[in-house]
Amino acid sequence: MERILIVEDEEKIREELRTALEKKGYTCTLIEEFEDAAGQIVREAPDLVLLDLNLPVQDGFYICQEVRKQLDVPIIVVTSSSSDMDELMSLNLGADDYITKPFNMHILLAHISTVLHRAYGRKATVTLTHKGLTLDVLKGRISYQGRETDLTKNELGILRMLMENAGQIISRTDLICHLWEMEEFVEDSTLTVNINRLRRKLADIGLEDYLLTKRGLGYMV
Repeated sequence: MERILIVEDEEKIREELRTALEKKGYTCTLIEEFEDAAGQIVREAPDLVLLDLNLPVQDGFYICQEVRKQLDVPIIVVTSSSSDMDELMSLNLGADDYITKPFNMHILLAHISTVLHRAYGRKATVTLTHKGLTLDVLKGRISYQGRETDLTKNELGILRMLMENAGQIISRTDLICHLWEMEEFVEDSTLTVNINRLRRKLADIGLEDYLLTKRGLGYMV
């Protein structure tokens, strides 16, 4: 599986990224000392870099520029800056994509898959199909027999996890941990609300009994 190098100075975000990426099967390397971040990236030669802009010693712009002189590795900037100028500068310096914080982990994973596909020709897992239902992860949209509707980020996360594990029961606990791993506490009822909303949207496009409840166990499609 692809090796992803994470350049992020906030430990909590760094560890959350690593946990989510390793769950998807990626191998992760973390940079925790930033005196020569560009040099470390070049030496590691990963398959993809997740790069913050606001870093100690060397900022992300400098790092991106220096890495580009020696490596053609895909770089996704992941930053709290929503400035159009910062995005434009990042892309002009060689970044392949630009994601702002706070980010939806499922959308970030889809962008990573797409960038890897563009760079190496590997299959991007951004569209899922099961029992006639198609989920477009990047657009957050489902379609069935010509009818479609948009999903919220939580509905998207629930359905994506269920479709990626089609035919298997996913427990409520696993869904909650997967969806809200970046939050310290989430009410159990929050999942129920999102499941019910997702069911209504599925019914609206003609899928009444697509999302099944297995009492005492969880959910499945």
